[in-house]
Amino acid sequence: MVNLNWLRTFCTLIDVGQFTRTAERLHMTQSGVSQHIQKLEQQLGVTLLARSSKQFELTEAGQRLYNSADSVFMAMTNLEQSVVADPEFEGQVRLMSPGSIGLKLYPQLLDMQCRHPKLSIDYRFAPNSSVQHAIENGEADIGLMSRASSSAKVRSEAIADEPLLLVTPERVKDPSWQQLCALGFIDHPDGAHHAQLLLSANYAQFQHSDLFIRSGFCNQVHLILEPVSRGLGFTVLPAYAVEAFPDHQGIRSHTLATPVSETLFMCWQRDKVMANRVRSVVREIRTYLR
Repeated sequence: MVNLNWLRTFCTLIDVGQFTRTAERLHMTQSGVSQHIQKLEQQLGVTLLARSSKQFELTEAGQRLYNSADSVFMAMTNLEQSVVADPEFEGQVRLMSPGSIGLKLYPQLLDMQCRHPKLSIDYRFAPNSSVQHAIENGEADIGLMSRASSSAKVRSEAIADEPLLLVTPERVKDPSWQQLCALGFIDHPDGAHHAQLLLSANYAQFQHSDLFIRSGFCNQVHLILEPVSRGLGFTVLPAYAVEAFPDHQGIRSHTLATPVSETLFMCWQRDKVMANRVRSVVREIRTYLR
């Protein structure tokens, strides 16, 4: 590989035409300039300068090297700029979150991308465990989780609270324990956990979601309320998922006597320096969920 310091000395010498002026421009001694040229010739195995007393002329090899040097230095400049540059609103930002918060947040981040078209939002819906794993392995820049991270590699910070809601078919006005048992439970990946949090705080009879008839299961957050809207059962979901469901005429969400919320955590790799574009998305999320 060509030594760039020697190459720069060579090009400067050709530009100014004298060893003395080259040494002054580069803050070197004349002997240092000569040594750089000699070392460059030795490294390449060719003669670059035809010397006569204090003058010199370029050999054919020297001319070819000089003609190619501009592209070399331009490539190095572009490389340096690409490494150093860290724009706020350019490049890809990879996010992951459970579906409920994703339904609320993804459209907001698309609005941000519309304002900054050079920004690319890569949003994946996944359960907490997958979000944590992706951050640990550098597969996501930031994640949102409904629990604090249990990994030493992942830092988590509480940023918002998301209320849990009991959702029944629209005909159910004041859900009693007997009505819930008669309806049956529409389960989902976090169904047992959400039911435990909300129902145990509001129904003395509740012990576990297995007490209910399992009327159905769905692992797509935007479809969990579809069987509820058709009168096939009830479920417990975070408020953001309920807000995103299009058929509100077919469902009824209930504010129970003891409200329960799930804390949302922003997560990122503990030892990784956050790029400016990621910071800009983090600011947007914090502002929106405040």
